[in-house]
Amino acid sequence: MAKDKTYFVSDMHFGSDVFGSSIEREKRFVHWLDSIQTEVKTLYLLGDIFDFWFEYKTVVPRGFTRFLGKIAEMSDAGTEIHYFTGNHDIWVYDYLPQETGVILHREPFVTEISGKTFYLAHGDGLGDESHSFKLISGIFHHQLCQRLFGMMHPTIGIGLAHIWAKNSRMKELAHPSPYFGEHKEHLVLYAKSYIQAHPDIDYLIFGHRHILLDLMLSKKSRMMIIGDWLQYFSYAVFDGKDLALEQFYALAP
Repeated sequence: MAKDKTYFVSDMHFGSDVFGSSIEREKRFVHWLDSIQTEVKTLYLLGDIFDFWFEYKTVVPRGFTRFLGKIAEMSDAGTEIHYFTGNHDIWVYDYLPQETGVILHREPFVTEISGKTFYLAHGDGLGDESHSFKLISGIFHHQLCQRLFGMMHPTIGIGLAHIWAKNSRMKELAHPSPYFGEHKEHLVLYAKSYIQAHPDIDYLIFGHRHILLDLMLSKKSRMMIIGDWLQYFSYAVFDGKDLALEQFYALAP
């Protein structure tokens, strides 16, 4: 079977047990990777793969061995894998590219696939002008703050980070953020604005919002928000002609 399909997936939040066992979710995701391995040419991981990730110079964060091993195996076998940093896994540097062969992206990425133009991004901060988001994002991206965090003992630093991330997931569980509608959803407004300046875009694909959305923005341009692996176990797939938003219902064996 020819490897000619492109897959897009995001928001697994490995390491978080708020929405069920992280290890079981990781096993289920690897089971999905097994199921597509004979046909996937390119895989785009669109951010928040981990609920928290920080690369120390000499310390590897505990866990995620099934996922990392599978990604490395697929990359070694010729699958092109792109990794986008999200707002929960900002601090990916050179470890994952070197060890697993992924291609790292810190910014939105425009690419052509089978003659169609794709705009790909995690989605955090796009169209969101809130001061609180900009403040937190600025702190997390500041090199001095990153160096200071890296100086902390991993037991303390990672422990504090997981508490922060867990609180975020608990708030989401208690007060889920619904789809705000076409005229209020930040990513929709951003996408509409973007295609006005770039009318050649065929597809815009985002993660981040943890909702399923498939929306035509114009006669040519279509956007998707591809859900997550906390509730939906969803992904998008492009076969060279059609783009589909699908869900993986099978449990890990």
